[in-house]
Amino acid sequence: MASVTEWKVPPAFQPRPADYGFDLDRALASVVGLHSLVSADAFTAETLGTERAGNGVVIDDGLVLTIGYLITEAETVWLHLGDGRVMEGHALGFDAVTGFGLVQALGRMDIDPLPLGASAAARVGDRVVVGGTGGRTRSVASHIAAKQEFAGYWEYLLDEALFTYPAHPNWGGTGLISGSGELIGIGSLQLERERAGKAEHVNMIVPIDLLKPVIDDLLKFGSVNRPARPWLGMYSTEIDNRVVVIGISGNGPAARAELRAGDVILAVEGERITSQSAFYRKLWSLGPAGVDVPLTVHHEGVTFDVVLASADRSKLLKGPMLH
Repeated sequence: MASVTEWKVPPAFQPRPADYGFDLDRALASVVGLHSLVSADAFTAETLGTERAGNGVVIDDGLVLTIGYLITEAETVWLHLGDGRVMEGHALGFDAVTGFGLVQALGRMDIDPLPLGASAAARVGDRVVVGGTGGRTRSVASHIAAKQEFAGYWEYLLDEALFTYPAHPNWGGTGLISGSGELIGIGSLQLERERAGKAEHVNMIVPIDLLKPVIDDLLKFGSVNRPARPWLGMYSTEIDNRVVVIGISGNGPAARAELRAGDVILAVEGERITSQSAFYRKLWSLGPAGVDVPLTVHHEGVTFDVVLASADRSKLLKGPMLH
């Protein structure tokens, strides 16, 4: 694994203390590095890898908030602190609906938690910092570029995600710090958008307001105490107002139904589908995991109906973390 100290954000993009009305260095000291090891036979090993590295933010005594894909099915988690210490952590829980993950440090961190803010109060154009482990040289002075719906190819949907520009190059688990020095989101992805005829990279950030309703369950149970959503094991994207299958997860309902890349999902339970978000909302409205999902599918000139027996994705994961 590359050392977390081997790269730096170009100086022009680093945050400067004079630009913010809070103690920037103190806030960034709450961001730690995270390195997890996952068994090669884990369900997510093929798509997410067996060695994952990113960031996390201390939000309570020894409690680190990160993005869930870094710790899903992790057998070992290491936390890299700003002063050079490395300590083991325990993956406490993961919520597939929001995307958040929690890690408990198995040692005394002596790091001040970053207070939680309100992501709903963030406005497009607000000056923010996307904080990575290692302080200012590994953080990005950024701004809120958009607040809008986000549909992910892996059966994931946020009603309103935060998007920041310029993008952080090591975005996973970064802390989005508001102009008042509070944590308002956790970095999830880097995406490309076109603006003024040019391609530019932005970060997709999961808003911190989504944590507040689920954190007690994550701490208590390792998952959120609600019925699991129906999962199809299908990777899809939206092309010209059509939902197109781009991949199929092994062991999933879509694989058992012999769906394949290139299939177009025309309807769910007879309701015509023209967007990925509409596809997910209709799917999840049918009932909890296990419900039958009637699809109308188009493949190479042929349209057909098929019923998928949906599954609970968490049942395929190793370890204590559930839905």
